[in-house]
Amino acid sequence: MRIAALLVAVLVVVLPRIVTAQNTTNFPHIGHVDRFSDELDGLIGKDAVIEVLCGGFDWAEGPVWVPERENKFGGFVLFSDIPHNAVMKWQEGTGVSIFMQPAGYTGVADYGREPGSNGLALDKAGRLVLCEHGDRRISVLTPGGGKMTLADRWNGKRLNSPNDLAIRSNGDIFFTDPIYGLPQRENDPMREIDFCGVYRLQSDGTVTLQSKALSRPNGIGFSPDESTLYVANSDGGDPVWRAFPVKEDGNLGEPRPFFDSSKEDRIPAGGGDGLKVDVNGNVFATGPGGVLVLSPRGELLGRIVTGERIANVGWGNDGSVLYLTSDMYLCRIQTKTRGTGSATR
Repeated sequence: MRIAALLVAVLVVVLPRIVTAQNTTNFPHIGHVDRFSDELDGLIGKDAVIEVLCGGFDWAEGPVWVPERENKFGGFVLFSDIPHNAVMKWQEGTGVSIFMQPAGYTGVADYGREPGSNGLALDKAGRLVLCEHGDRRISVLTPGGGKMTLADRWNGKRLNSPNDLAIRSNGDIFFTDPIYGLPQRENDPMREIDFCGVYRLQSDGTVTLQSKALSRPNGIGFSPDESTLYVANSDGGDPVWRAFPVKEDGNLGEPRPFFDSSKEDRIPAGGGDGLKVDVNGNVFATGPGGVLVLSPRGELLGRIVTGERIANVGWGNDGSVLYLTSDMYLCRIQTKTRGTGSATR
């Protein structure tokens, strides 16, 4: 582990001095994979390793793969560094650079510890959609390079701080809105909504509250057939991932418990952060100690462990590579499955 740490240090970057050259593909390996069920072997090979691609970030989040068809230089990963108010770009053979700064807060005063963007996704047109903490909105990066607000209010009240999002194939954006981006969080005097909600944003700009049943809704993702929406709760007092049925009109029904970490003795109890789903309905959910791999039945199959906290994950390349934003690192692991959702469309 000490040797791995020394190798990782070689790749560490500091935002004011971004490394833009990369002449190696021999990335250092860290962590391990816990295997709690033989089913995991069909999803992650026994020879799979966790590669550290770059590091030196304050808190990396929201990785999304931008496929080659959207640019002429090959695919790349975009991810947020929330405290630095930046979206970063990592590309094989090139390295890491700042893609956008500011990314989530465009004001002139200090805006607390987490001003930047959080969850990122591509819409069906291939545009980058961002959850912005500081500007408290869902935005989209237009083809000309400017941003456009998609939603910043519900019932005339400003959102708390949009956290993560999932885009349905019809273009509807479902997003979570906890309080983590507010400078004083739940006690912030700028807060206008007294709960943390799950919302639906339709193409005509209509924002509807879908649920306020979760105390701290966070990561969010659809099942392959889009009949179920999974939502993580990042509250350690209620460490339960919920499964919401999607009704025929596109709204959510009442949720059911999907996975409760407090009832699983192989991992510590704790809330969840980001999540993604594969084509067979397995949920890759960041949680206690790493990425929890959950079957469609809500059974814990295994855990991807980097040794650092993992905020979020995203499918990339041909859909079989899972990218991990793990505290100060961007990592990846090769899987034997493929992801579903906007990252691989």
